[in-house]
Amino acid sequence: MSSSQVQIAQQVVESILAQKLSPGERLGEQELAELFGVSRTLVREALMQLQARGFVEVRTRKGWYVVEPSVEEARDAFSARRIIEGGILREAGRPLQSVLHRLRDHIAQEEQAIEEADAATRAFLLADFHVCLAECLGQRLLCDVLRDLTARTTLAASLYQSKHDAGQSCAEHAAIVAALEQGQLESARELMLTHIGSVEAALGSSAPDTAAGGERLRAALTQLARPPLRKVS
Repeated sequence: MSSSQVQIAQQVVESILAQKLSPGERLGEQELAELFGVSRTLVREALMQLQARGFVEVRTRKGWYVVEPSVEEARDAFSARRIIEGGILREAGRPLQSVLHRLRDHIAQEEQAIEEADAATRAFLLADFHVCLAECLGQRLLCDVLRDLTARTTLAASLYQSKHDAGQSCAEHAAIVAALEQGQLESARELMLTHIGSVEAALGSSAPDTAAGGERLRAALTQLARPPLRKVS
């Protein structure tokens, strides 16, 4: 992919993680071309890549839309996350102090975003914690997979109006890191599985209005002021 295609794809995923793009929102090719300063051909190719990753779909004679995962698809994504994240923690050794410092710093950023009522940054950081943890524990090959799965469960949380509290998620992240710091790896794994399960259990069954225009799309794809999506090589 060209650098422009990578940028478009990364920004769409970041906006999903930040809950700035909602399930069912239309992604107009012309609007995206103007926003990123590229041709519609490059936009279409980026959207096709996102379609292959399960984030967008094309509707006949209507255009491109952010996917609206079914309940079954949402459950599958949460199940896959439990397998991967539980496995990562099962294989983890006791983290180095530098790793723990990075994780604590991430949680401090979560707490600050919650305190400042910065909804987009808060949502992004809470989701990104899981990718950060995998990277910190040396599972770099799984980071992209986990990022995509986390983005899929974020879409599910948006669509089914999750009632899971941001402060609760942050506290659960802190408890996982505390267990790692104490060398209680099995406890950290159990806390992670409970955390993912509680997020899944908080899903409702109704969907919000996802109609959006060009200005809404432009605002949704504006980059976050806080740490952007990390590219894992």
